[in-house]
Amino acid sequence: MQAAGQRGRSSRKALAWGSAMLLACLACGAADAATTSTTFSVNATVLASCAISATNLNFGNYDPGSATPDDATSTVSVQCSTGTSYAVSLDAGTTSGSTLTSRNMSDGIASTLNYQLYTDAAHTTVWGDGSGSTLTNSGVGTGSSSQDYTVYGRVPISQFVTSGAYSDTITATVSY
Repeated sequence: MQAAGQRGRSSRKALAWGSAMLLACLACGAADAATTSTTFSVNATVLASCAISATNLNFGNYDPGSATPDDATSTVSVQCSTGTSYAVSLDAGTTSGSTLTSRNMSDGIASTLNYQLYTDAAHTTVWGDGSGSTLTNSGVGTGSSSQDYTVYGRVPISQFVTSGAYSDTITATVSY
């Protein structure tokens, strides 16, 4: 029996010794662990970009017998990347006409009503595509905010055309 009791104590000693060795080995392993690092770059190329929008220009009711021209305005809004130079042009419209002399609205049948678009409230500088004596509006993008340009429209007096509704479609283009 004594041999059995001694064996139990020996087993407990062996277990204690084994546990101590295991803990010591774990501690040694943690101390021997190594790390390594690397770096990488993050890149992007921002392209110049612009967006353009415009409100409709509505002359309302035109009276050919009036002594004053019919004036109205529209707004062209441009938003471009910061530092991007741009120019805004207006075409001659979808009805026969010219940016140099006069644009035309059509009644959809055979009659046209002359009008013109300007860069200034005095109606002296025609807003076109930059050809001839027409000008464009230009600027430099600010990034987060849009830049607004007023289109000054005028229908000249004394155009005794067929009564009815007239229209045209202008394309505003931003070049950058």
